[in-house]
Amino acid sequence: MTSQKNKQHSQVRKARRAGLVSVILVFLIIIIFFISLNTGSIYLTPKEVIFTLFGQGTEQQALILFDFRLPRMIIALLVGMGLAISGTVLQGIVRNPLADPGIIGINAGAGLSIMLFLSFFAVTTTISVFLMPFLAFFGAAGAALIIYLLSYKRSEGISPMRLVLTGIAVAAGINALMIVLTLRLNPETYQFLATWLAGSIWGSNWQFVLALLPWLVILIPFVYSKATVLNILHLGEETSIGLGANLEKERRVLLASAVGLAAASVSVSGGIGFIGLIAPHLSRQLVGDKHEYVIPVSGFMGALLLLLADMIGGFIKQPEVPAGIIVAVIGAPYFLYLLARLKD
Repeated sequence: MTSQKNKQHSQVRKARRAGLVSVILVFLIIIIFFISLNTGSIYLTPKEVIFTLFGQGTEQQALILFDFRLPRMIIALLVGMGLAISGTVLQGIVRNPLADPGIIGINAGAGLSIMLFLSFFAVTTTISVFLMPFLAFFGAAGAALIIYLLSYKRSEGISPMRLVLTGIAVAAGINALMIVLTLRLNPETYQFLATWLAGSIWGSNWQFVLALLPWLVILIPFVYSKATVLNILHLGEETSIGLGANLEKERRVLLASAVGLAAASVSVSGGIGFIGLIAPHLSRQLVGDKHEYVIPVSGFMGALLLLLADMIGGFIKQPEVPAGIIVAVIGAPYFLYLLARLKD
């Protein structure tokens, strides 16, 4: 009886901790959000921002704020959330802390598909904007299928380390192909794609927000509903089978969800990596391993990280540094640290 009460007390304490961490992250997001409203090539004072938000600004201030900065910042929040939760799911599926949609090649597959599309068609119509997440999904799904098949062995299943190494190799091959393709482009398209590949949040109008939003609205609640399954998969294959989990079926469904989140995010943000690596790790250190807590906290953490990276890039105006490069400066050393710790 005492043991049961202690367990319930521990669960309540963890839930409160996760709630407190979520509130703090949302508070930090709000602060960074309002600071970001004042960054850019044209400076708006905090007073001008507040007046413009309440409809008291000039036409130029309204244009800058509502047509350029707000959609870009909302996209940064949504993309950070999508990539972080995608990484959380991938790490839960393969039980490998190094799994990330950018590292294992899923983002590269989505990027190749988008690059081929942009090489032949201009994103000038509403149809093309809404079509891009689907094209990115097919590219990412193709890369995920190749990685899955190459890393799967009938006798062993999927080895977590083999999957990561296979993904890195596939990503390197796709990136090499993309470099070859860029050499055949005209200078204007090449410049745009080079910026896109560096992780620039280029989809900066409300159409891109509307194109991305349905994917997150559908997939994030679905992934959260699978939190118990992810908890079971985290226990290992033998334990999962003993508890009645259909491993391969659940993995495929969750993998498709992770691919969808990553692909839709990449379609409007470019090649941003490491968000799906850093956010889940920081979240687990704060709230533990239970996915019903890790998933929402990772989403808030990813949104905060990418919004912060985009704000820092905005301060550097000559030229503006893409958010993907800022994230990579932080993420690459963190990846090496995790790799060294995993070896130990």
